[in-house]
Amino acid sequence: MSLLRVGPAHADRLHFGPWRGEVSTAYLAPARPALGPLAAGDVRRGIEAAAAAGYGAAITAALPPADQRPFLEAGFALAQCLHLLVHPLDHLPDVPPAAPLRRARRRDHAAALAVDHAAFDGFWRMDEPGLLDALAATTAVRFRVAGGRRGVVGYAVTGRSDGRGYVQRLAVDPAREGEGIGASLLVDGLRWLRRRGARDAVVNTQEGNERSLRLYQRTGFVVQPEGLAVLKLDLRAGSVP
Repeated sequence: MSLLRVGPAHADRLHFGPWRGEVSTAYLAPARPALGPLAAGDVRRGIEAAAAAGYGAAITAALPPADQRPFLEAGFALAQCLHLLVHPLDHLPDVPPAAPLRRARRRDHAAALAVDHAAFDGFWRMDEPGLLDALAATTAVRFRVAGGRRGVVGYAVTGRSDGRGYVQRLAVDPAREGEGIGASLLVDGLRWLRRRGARDAVVNTQEGNERSLRLYQRTGFVVQPEGLAVLKLDLRAGSVP
């Protein structure tokens, strides 16, 4: 899965917009490509803009340690910890197809999101704007669904930018877990990335999601020493920190 999502621009250094359909929560993320490091003052201005727009809380993207500091200095606190994993693409495992895979179309969005909502709890579920953001987040993207006549049972969004691959989203119907569908979708995306010239691929998954972690490690991903964190701030407390 991924929390990569870019909302409307507040300023050159920071983006914000609604968090996955929750109109009361603002989503803040450093602009990409970065225009120099963020400072706590940049974050405070983003907080002020979000509060003025009527948001009651603010949540960040999944941030590496170096990007967390200005948010912490501005009053944010830890909400979720995530593993960051990297897969060099010089060697890929042989995974036999566990279900028919095909290119997703716009009419598949609702079925893919239904699988997503069954696979993830409320905090991590993807909505339609989030799916569209994931599909637009990289210069090249591959959106595949798994399933035959009985409907979609899994999907994956994989993207490439500047020689690096990103597993933006991977979800399988819980009723079909253990059948190899997730591995088929994952390796399909990794093979596409290698054909497109990517040198490696990255993915993140929340701590405690042992099933996903085992899948990524089994297919060659390596957990990095420094993980990621999602930070949150209650804007209803009054003044900006």
